[in-house]
Amino acid sequence: MTKYREVENIIAPPPPHMVGDGFRVHNFFPSSVIGEKRMSPFYLLDYNSKIDFAPSDEPRGVGVHPHRGFETVTIAYKGKIAHHDSSGNKGIIEEGDVQWMTAASGVLHKEYHEQEFSKKGGPFHMVQLWVNLPAKYKMTEPKYQAIDNGKIKKVELADNSGRVEVIAGEYKGIKGPAFTFTPINMYNIHLKKGKKIQLSIPEFYNAGILVIEGSAIINEKEKAGTDHFILFRNVESDVLLEADEDSTYLLLSGEPIDEPIAAYGPFLMNKHEELEIAVSDFSQGKFGKLED
Repeated sequence: MTKYREVENIIAPPPPHMVGDGFRVHNFFPSSVIGEKRMSPFYLLDYNSKIDFAPSDEPRGVGVHPHRGFETVTIAYKGKIAHHDSSGNKGIIEEGDVQWMTAASGVLHKEYHEQEFSKKGGPFHMVQLWVNLPAKYKMTEPKYQAIDNGKIKKVELADNSGRVEVIAGEYKGIKGPAFTFTPINMYNIHLKKGKKIQLSIPEFYNAGILVIEGSAIINEKEKAGTDHFILFRNVESDVLLEADEDSTYLLLSGEPIDEPIAAYGPFLMNKHEELEIAVSDFSQGKFGKLED
C-alpha cells in the first residue's frame, strides 16, 4: 500500500466575521486549532467564502490601515477589489489575479470593492494571507507585485484531468511568478470530477489545502468539503487528491521560519519592543500618507 502524508486535521470553516464592511471572512489561523507558527511562514488565513453582495453606490471595504513586518497576499476567485497604498501602488484585482504586497518596514493601504463591481453587485470570493518575513527582511523597503492571471504559469495535467496554476514556488519544473523571501509553494489546483493528482511536498515544509470549490478525497480515505481546510502532518510522503466533483483547491506549503513571533494588530515582529516602535512610528506618520 502506498504511504501518504498523513492528515492532521480537517477543519470546518469557523464562524464568519466582517473585516470592514466589504469582507466576510472565516479565520482559519492563527487560532486555537492552528497556532501562530503551525503553518509558518503563513501566519494568517482569512477566507472570504463565496457570498453575493447587493449593488451599492458606496463601495464596501476596509479604510486606510498600516502593516509592518510581513506580506499580504490576496487571491481573487470572484469579484473585484481596488487597492491603494502609501508607496504609490494601486490596481484592480479581479477573478484569477493575485496581489502580493510586502509591507516590510511599513505601509498604509486600503482595499475596497471596485467601483463598477460595487454598483452591479454579485458573487465575491477571496483569500487573504499574511506571510511572515524573517527578521533580517522585516525592515526592508516595501514591495508590490501585481500578478494578473496571464502571468501565472499553468500546467495542464495528463488525461485532461485539469490544471495547476503556479503562483509561487515550482511544480513539475515550472516556476511561479511571485518573488518570495523564503521557500514557498502556492498553487491553485483545478481538478475535474473523478480525476486525481499526486503532490510531492518536502518533509520539513508545513502544508495545508483549502477547498475553494467542490470537495476532495484525500489519500484514498478521508473527505473534505467546500470551504474546509486540510492540515497535514510533517512527514515525508506525497499527498493524493481525488475530486468527486469538479473542484478547485489552494495548496499552501513552505519552509517554516524558526524565529520568535510578536504580534499586535497589523504588526508582526519578533520582539515586543519592536511592536512598541511600530506603534510609535505609525503615530508619527512614518508609514507615509494615504487619503481614506
